Amino acid sequence: MNIKSKLAEALLSAARVNRSLMTVPAAVLWPDPERQWLHVVPSLADFVPGLLTLGRYQPELHQGPSIWLKTVIAGGIQLLNPGVVPVVYLPGVSKADLRAIESCPRDLQPLAELQYRGSFWSQANGKDWTVSAFLSSKTGGLGLDVANDKVTHEALQQALEAGVLLDHSVDELKGRQINAEWLLSLMAPNPTRDVLFWMNNPASARHQWGDVLWDVFSKRCKADFGFDPTSDGVLTAAERLAKGDGKWAAVTEVYKDSFASFPGVFGLLAKVQPPQLGLFPDMDPNGPLAGYPQANEQGEASLRYALSACAAMDAAQARTAIATAEKEHGARRGWLWSRMGHSPLAQSLEHLARLAELSAAVPIGATPSELAASYQQSGWRVDEAATLAMGSVHTKADTDAVGAAVRAVYLPWLEEAAKRLQDAVKKVGGMPSLQAASDAAADSGTCTVFVDGLRYDVAQRLRAKLDGLGTTTLAARWTSMPSVTASGKAWCSPVAGQVSGRAEDVEFEPRVAADGKPLSGYNFRKLLTDNGVQPLDKHETGDPSGRAWTESGDLDHYGHEHGVRLARDVDAQLTGVVERVQELRDAGWRRVRIVTDHGWLLVPGGLPKTELLKHQAETRWGRCAVLKDTAHGTPLTFGWDWCKDVQVAYAPGVSSFVAGADYAHGGLSLQECLVPVLVLMVAAPAAAAQVTIKSVTWKGLRCVVEVESTSTGLTVDVRTKPALATSSLVASVKPLEGGKTSVAVADDDNLGSAAVVVILAADGQVLQKQATTVGG
Repeated sequence: MNIKSKLAEALLSAARVNRSLMTVPAAVLWPDPERQWLHVVPSLADFVPGLLTLGRYQPELHQGPSIWLKTVIAGGIQLLNPGVVPVVYLPGVSKADLRAIESCPRDLQPLAELQYRGSFWSQANGKDWTVSAFLSSKTGGLGLDVANDKVTHEALQQALEAGVLLDHSVDELKGRQINAEWLLSLMAPNPTRDVLFWMNNPASARHQWGDVLWDVFSKRCKADFGFDPTSDGVLTAAERLAKGDGKWAAVTEVYKDSFASFPGVFGLLAKVQPPQLGLFPDMDPNGPLAGYPQANEQGEASLRYALSACAAMDAAQARTAIATAEKEHGARRGWLWSRMGHSPLAQSLEHLARLAELSAAVPIGATPSELAASYQQSGWRVDEAATLAMGSVHTKADTDAVGAAVRAVYLPWLEEAAKRLQDAVKKVGGMPSLQAASDAAADSGTCTVFVDGLRYDVAQRLRAKLDGLGTTTLAARWTSMPSVTASGKAWCSPVAGQVSGRAEDVEFEPRVAADGKPLSGYNFRKLLTDNGVQPLDKHETGDPSGRAWTESGDLDHYGHEHGVRLARDVDAQLTGVVERVQELRDAGWRRVRIVTDHGWLLVPGGLPKTELLKHQAETRWGRCAVLKDTAHGTPLTFGWDWCKDVQVAYAPGVSSFVAGADYAHGGLSLQECLVPVLVLMVAAPAAAAQVTIKSVTWKGLRCVVEVESTSTGLTVDVRTKPALATSSLVASVKPLEGGKTSVAVADDDNLGSAAVVVILAADGQVLQKQATTVGG
């Protein structure tokens, strides 16, 4: 029973008399000269029928002046239920005030005579009940241990006003002392969080808490955190929080875990100047500067300058500069400000450092196949690191600084890797002839998803996102030459064997081999349909027992449109692909094969420009061009894979025929030509065992169980804990036969015990359960 109930019981007991000796009192008078109980009375209305209060006329609250109360008690105003003895609360009035009739205030005189017809709720010694006395007194009170000091008495009043004391169990309180410290903890149970709440918006917190809780908060701040919120203010609190010493360390930890709940605190911390620690400040995650946003901001500015300086360095110098910057600034990634998004350059530096390290080694091999194997093993990680570094920053100043560092170490690596592939291709007279994978997509139950511009390193990221949907495998193959969408899309399609090209197809768009029609979107879909492949539009799922082709993602278009910004938004582009694959999986497709037409090059500051005279080119793209019949071949000229009569010139290295291109494809490089083939195998979902317990019947200690299920190999047990086999009560677990079985409880001491009937699968898994009573 809680304090409120005990208080109500005490008030009601004051009206009980021995009716053989006394008449029922007209009312119970509750004097409270110090108004200690004032904030308790409203909460007692549902516990004490007939509770009336002396005060301003508010009949809806059962409150009014003495003459109105006298009328209600007399029955002149029908407010009380028949037989209810009213309890009249008298705030500001003592028992002595009523006893001294000759000096009784005029506004109390109508109630004075009730002391003879009624009874007082007072202590055994005749004194008025105070809060402390009621809680501590063993005669008529609760007999609790209450500290008898001024601070505790003040805290008691505040706890009553805050409404945090009356609902506590009396039995719970008997084992502890009620003192100021405990009462303050009731009103402010989480002072560390309260400090942050106040710092986040001081005016709002002050208004929301009210006078009582504000006073409690102020006391806790002085006692626990060594500052006065009124006189010291929020900036002093911010200084203490940034330093994080003593009990402020706990506040710091709370802020780290829940900074998003207190957005206003960061602005305060940002005003606090960090301590001066000399030329070599400690950037350790737990160092003296970790709590100061200004220190982080200064670090970002210093790092921005260091990265920008890489623009004037060669690759080796830039790698050294990046490694040095990592030693100086890498620890800032452990600072809170990094998690809050205020350290983009430090975040990017992690990828830059990996890029600098990995780009020191170029893919090795004398043939395209050897180079491809080397790239698949480790080379793609260089592209990944460069893309992640560029994608970690957003502002122009940061993008320019990271771009300078990326370009310094990445471009020479790209150039060398591309030249090695181009030299290997020249030696063998072209890229290894690999026809498109129409045979690999021929199996029923396979849906091919085409993702335009899915580069190999990006496919690695996509693979990680798909791992939860099934088993994934990632392979690579050469795309068509040149590596452009018009050629490559047909090259990786299930109908590649039905496609060819002609000498006049200078835009690299092949034809339907059977009738020579251009492979337009319509004709491509028709060719798919004619060959038993369902072309699916967005959100269409088709028949999972057959074969299908669908398209998703927009990496290539986004790259052409936004350039370096693609690095930042790769994951957003992949999200749509994952959602499409999930849609297909949920529709019943068990094998999803993800293919692409080409990769791409992405270099901040643009690819190097190479010249190709206009009169030599029939059609010119960024990284390739169709030569006119009258033009002399360049050192990198090869026939179009769909028609060798079409001679295609490729830009050397990673250069471009078009100036200023950050993003391009169509040339000869591992990034553009070695494309991924990602296969997701979806396991058939196990049929969920449907088990229903129809009846549980006891015959003494024998339990008869009837079950409805299509599953086989089920057994029945009776346990005290359903998941623990060791809690079994039966002599032996019995199998279900024809949906029915019976089991016997071994020990008759268990008769009447609570138990659980469980239905078990063959592997012991609990499929269904039902509570029961042994024997009953």
